[in-house]
Amino acid sequence: MKATLKKPVAIIGYSGHAYVIIDILLSAGRLVTAYCDSSEKEKNPYHLQYLGKESEALDKLKDYDVFACVGHNGIREKIHTQMSELLGNPINAIHPSAVISSSVKLGDGIMIAANATINPLAEIGRGVICNTSSSIDHECIIEDFAHIGPGAVLCGNVKVGKNTFVGANAVIRQGIIIGKNVMIGAGTVVVKDIPDNTTVVGNPQRILTKKEQASKLLAA
Repeated sequence: MKATLKKPVAIIGYSGHAYVIIDILLSAGRLVTAYCDSSEKEKNPYHLQYLGKESEALDKLKDYDVFACVGHNGIREKIHTQMSELLGNPINAIHPSAVISSSVKLGDGIMIAANATINPLAEIGRGVICNTSSSIDHECIIEDFAHIGPGAVLCGNVKVGKNTFVGANAVIRQGIIIGKNVMIGAGTVVVKDIPDNTTVVGNPQRILTKKEQASKLLAA
């Protein structure tokens, strides 16, 4: 039986987050040759061919496997959904150094970075980012388009809602339920459930008021 030849990969979005994903794909033996973005990039460290905006390059993209290289959860969801409908499900980008139990359920369009660990019976939804050295323990559920930051630790039976962002080196106690569209600051220690559409910081966690959230946005 002849081995099926894999298509080259085209990425959607080409900046810092994309560089990490390109490295993951190259480490996994995939050939990344092209990109789509709103405009052609002056900085092109991987010497990729510019195909144009993804909405204008659909005929060209049919010759590629695609991956949405966008860190922002909502924008990544939009691109992922459009590409899935028009071209089929995006591929996964999984670094060879990641440790993933054989009982883990994986969606499509997932990024699993170097030295990430995903333990038995966890479920990882579509378009999820499991960043460098993140640790996701047994029976955790990460819903679609969530982002688990570098070094974050999720103990067993944690549930993370859709489009939620867990910051770098955050620690989530076992059995915690985190809602949708939540922002968890870097280094936060989560010991209680978190409702939808909230921002939490600190050790132990503290929910920011709307005024505090607005203040942080203005300062950013």
